[in-house]
Formats: sequence, structure tokens, C-alpha cells
Amino acid sequence: MGVRGFGATPAEAFAQTALAMCAAIVDPAGVRLEQAIDIEQQAQSLDLLLLDWLNALVYEMAARRMIFAAFDVSIVGERLRARAFGEKISRDRHAPAVEVKGATFTELAVCEDRPGLWRAQCVIDV
Repeated sequence: MGVRGFGATPAEAFAQTALAMCAAIVDPAGVRLEQAIDIEQQAQSLDLLLLDWLNALVYEMAARRMIFAAFDVSIVGERLRARAFGEKISRDRHAPAVEVKGATFTELAVCEDRPGLWRAQCVIDV
């Protein structure tokens, strides 16, 4: 399943891609923004940084049994600092559709399609 996000900056595109990934699991409108989790990643390229970012979110969702629906992302050079907002997942209330196992290298891309429009994408394994 492919996920894609767009934004005026790479950070905005990363946040939108994370939201797309979480939307594959549950309807983000039904997620309460009760807890914030800080995530930091560093990679040699924006492509690899996107992969690490999404996989860090998958890890946090599994380890904390949470779902996220909002993201504050900052990227400076090769370093990402982010905060993911969400809550403990409730199978009854959220009715998760799939379980994301991880982000993959398939269709992995972070690029500026035109000035001021960044696209971040990859395929997630469900």
C-alpha cells in the first residue's frame, strides 16, 4: 500500500506522509490528541530519513499500543525532530483496518516536484 504526502517543505511532506500511513489504519478524525511522543532521526539522505521516520512511528505505535493523528516535524540538514500526537488504541472505538509492519524502499522518494511543492512517498507493508 502506497503512502504519499505533500507540503511546502520536506518537513510538511513528512508529516502528511505519516498522517497517510496512520489513516490506512484508522480514521484520524476519531483519534484524540492526548499524548505526545518525541522522535529524533538522522540519515544520510531525505529518502532514508523518510524511511527511518515512518519506521520509528510504526515502532512507537506497536511498543506503546498507540495511534497517531497529528505531527509536528522539523528537518534541519540530515536531522529530523518530531512530535507525534495521539492516544492509546482502542480496538472497539478505532476499529483498526490493518496493522502496518513497516515502511519499505519500494517507490521511496522525497523530491521537490516544483518550487514549493515537496512530495514524500513509499510503500508500507501491511
